[in-house]
Amino acid sequence: MDLLLIGGVSGSGKSSALAALEDSGYYVVSNLPLTQLTGLLAHLKGVGQDRVAIGLDVKTEPVLTGLAAAIESARAQGWQVRFLYLDAKTDTLVKRFSETRRRHPFSSEDRTLTEAIEFERERLADVRSLGYSFDTSDLGAVALRAWIKDFVSVDASELTLLFQSFGFKHGVPLDSDLVFDVRCLPNPHYEPALAPLNGKDREVIAYLEAQPEVQRMYGDIYHFVASWLPDYARDNRNYLTVSIGCTGGQHRSVYLAERLARTFARRYQVLTRHRELH
Repeated sequence: MDLLLIGGVSGSGKSSALAALEDSGYYVVSNLPLTQLTGLLAHLKGVGQDRVAIGLDVKTEPVLTGLAAAIESARAQGWQVRFLYLDAKTDTLVKRFSETRRRHPFSSEDRTLTEAIEFERERLADVRSLGYSFDTSDLGAVALRAWIKDFVSVDASELTLLFQSFGFKHGVPLDSDLVFDVRCLPNPHYEPALAPLNGKDREVIAYLEAQPEVQRMYGDIYHFVASWLPDYARDNRNYLTVSIGCTGGQHRSVYLAERLARTFARRYQVLTRHRELH
């Protein structure tokens, strides 16, 4: 029985995530108080509903202090539980609230929108470590739904590796566990024929694979991740996010993320994400 809990800061895309899960066949409940979780799960188990997604919200649970106990209780009932924590950069959240003209749950006459966002993030800081954190800053609703469907397609009982590329000029992804800076490598951007392409295109791949520095960087990242993976697995992690950044997130980081994903997919569950290509 699969239970997926969706939490995180307001404006991070929880509604879009729940919609994607409903499309994927999950029974979806939004804004359920944690005190009602045990009873609901017992009822759903009794009627044969074995794929459930529940959205947690500050409107009903301002700090989610009982989340750890609720997760253990659900597991004791036989549920396989995953907690997905959605987050986004503060400036992105400000833009989203301004565009939709929604009021932030913690806004008040004495607290600006930015202050309300940071206040909520502080209140949720303790529960973030209970699950898998995902940065939605640069994802639209369609891209987020597609990623959620990829996320639930993997076996939650096994370690999953996410290799993601990004551009440093747009900031480091909030959900990174390991970050590798590959800006020192030769840049296809300065080759006129390659500049409009990305690291998935065969011309860019051929260019990068001809560079000795690229081969050395790939080998170093591979050996580092491979040597430490058993330790992360022993730490009871279900997900490890490896972020690879170049200047713009179009060529070098995309190529290395793709190549590493192919290599590790021979032994592990692997997901890929190219933030700037969205």
